Amino acid sequence: MLPAALVTQPIPIFFIVLVIILLAPLLLNRLKIPHIIGMIVAGVVIGPHGFDVLQDDSSFAIFGQVGLLYLMFLAGLEIDMFHLRLNLRRGLLFGVLTLAIPLVLGVITSVTVLRLDLTTSLLLGAMYAAHTLISYPVAARFGITKTPAVLIAIVGTIIAVVGSLLVLATAVSIRREGSFNPMAVGWLLVGMAVWTAAILYLYPRITRWFFKRYSDRVTQYVFVLAMVFLAAWTAQLIGLEGVLGAFVAGLVLNRFVPMGSPLMTSIEFVGNALFIPYFLISVGMMINVRVALNPDTLAVAALMLAVALVSKWLPAFIAQKANRLSSPSRNVMFGLTAAHTAVALAVVTLGFQLGMLSGVMLNATILVILVTCAVAPIITASGAAKLKISMLDRDEMIRHTRTNNTLIAVANPLTAPSIVELGMLMRNDRGIHNFYAIHVRNENTRAAKALSSASLDTAQTAAAAADVKLTKIERYDLNTVTGILNAISERDITEVVLGMHRRATVIDSFFGLKVEQLLRATNRMVIISRCYIPLNTVTRIVVAVPRGAQYETGFSRWVRAIARLTRQLGCRVIFCCHADVQPLIRGVLYQENYGVRCEFRTIESLDEMILMTGRILDDDLFIVISARAHSVSHTDEVTEMPSLLQRNFSRNNIIVIYPEQFGEAPALTSFSDPLASDLSTTPTGWLTKLWKRVGK
Repeated sequence: MLPAALVTQPIPIFFIVLVIILLAPLLLNRLKIPHIIGMIVAGVVIGPHGFDVLQDDSSFAIFGQVGLLYLMFLAGLEIDMFHLRLNLRRGLLFGVLTLAIPLVLGVITSVTVLRLDLTTSLLLGAMYAAHTLISYPVAARFGITKTPAVLIAIVGTIIAVVGSLLVLATAVSIRREGSFNPMAVGWLLVGMAVWTAAILYLYPRITRWFFKRYSDRVTQYVFVLAMVFLAAWTAQLIGLEGVLGAFVAGLVLNRFVPMGSPLMTSIEFVGNALFIPYFLISVGMMINVRVALNPDTLAVAALMLAVALVSKWLPAFIAQKANRLSSPSRNVMFGLTAAHTAVALAVVTLGFQLGMLSGVMLNATILVILVTCAVAPIITASGAAKLKISMLDRDEMIRHTRTNNTLIAVANPLTAPSIVELGMLMRNDRGIHNFYAIHVRNENTRAAKALSSASLDTAQTAAAAADVKLTKIERYDLNTVTGILNAISERDITEVVLGMHRRATVIDSFFGLKVEQLLRATNRMVIISRCYIPLNTVTRIVVAVPRGAQYETGFSRWVRAIARLTRQLGCRVIFCCHADVQPLIRGVLYQENYGVRCEFRTIESLDEMILMTGRILDDDLFIVISARAHSVSHTDEVTEMPSLLQRNFSRNNIIVIYPEQFGEAPALTSFSDPLASDLSTTPTGWLTKLWKRVGK
């Protein structure tokens, strides 16, 4: 055993913790054991009840509490809100079951077997009902956090925690005042309602305002954490648990932190690398294994453990049968809700301090925490592995047959991050997706080389922040269009993403000559973007689709790209199109199972879109599906589109998509072709009545 003096200083303490965080996954992965168990066991070994290497001091109390809040915050942040709404009713059913069954069984066994009074039995029932998502990182590692089983378990967790807190408040009120005081519970409910309404109303507005003005990733990260801990602190002030505040903050901030964004990558990295492991180690340090030597404690612990596990397995079994889920889904629900840690320990500690529970009961609860924390990750891992295999079997054909190669054209370091972010948010997570950034220069000067290098480095850094590999392409070519075309051919590019041309003179075209030349020279999908606000602050996406768009070869590709963007941003999308196009868009979304909130507005022609002027808000994203000349969906209305966008939507966030077309690409004979549209031409009104319908 190391002398205590060697591990009382901050540096060696932090070093030992980092060694545990490093070695636990490496060693236990070989044994096919979830690394969570290793960290908890390591906490037992080095803690005051083990070899006393480290003391369970204020540093572990602080970091452990931060880790618990971080865990619940991540659970709320990673939830797919659309699928959460779809599974909300099933989650409510499971929540009622996972609250009522442990509460009833706990009261019955406490009264009949342990011979406790009704008030103390209610206290133990609250302990059985409350659980912690300690095995949530296991589900996250397997990539099943958006499955119905996990979403149902998360909804059930919130109901169980809130319900157990109300029962706890009732039991404590009876103990302290000698009778039930409904005012105490009533004030708690009122405070919870006011607190929830304030969070739901203020947080989105404050976050959107902040993100629009400050785009630095570090600043946004600190802001998000401050909002999380503010929610946790205010929840404690009204008598709720801080974990509930952190979870609600995660739900509210969900749509401002897209899953594929650099900010989300940073949040997950810091949490999984430091805070959550610290919490797991601190849980182990609270556990005193020596209490198992007491026969009385063992007998009580065996009964409590049986009640704790059975009362959590039954709700999972009933929910599985009621919702027609698979056995792995049942195991995942059971594994996520089986662990009892912070809330359970707080309940029994309060009961011990009030004289309602004996020392034997307190020590038995410690054993229950130890066993459930060890069993829950194993059960979750077994169910998650089988659930993931079934998901892979379903998507196997898509993964092996679909490959995307995206070319992102960057002109300068200032605009590169926003263009790269758009490409990242549209990336295909169900197949192979390769990203390339290109900067074409036609000069060999030092300034041109420096600009090229800075632009590509900035693009690569932005992609790396989102944990995406991006290959840099620096070309010295005749001109920009030729360089991009050569890269398209060399890399088998499937889509090109670029920024919209900023007009320099009144005779410039809306897109610029280079973009128009590129559109005439390639049949690949081209995405042209001009956004004045960060994409994660977009509240709604409006898509204008021309008649006959379903006949283009790249129809399903652009629908999938918009669906992926919508899912990442967590907003709703409104497709404005002819009735003939709507079933095919629905078909692509249904077949791919994207699960986005989509609405449809029927328009007969693009003439109806002119009424959208003034109704596209600053926080909206307007996507226009265009068409190349001589394509099936190309009409005179489409020809007038650039002019009308400039005239009526000059200050709106716009993305224009030219779908992919197969066939022989037109020969690129000249780079000085006349403008594609005459800006002096009076619009024919292809942007007319659509907006009137969008507002309905």
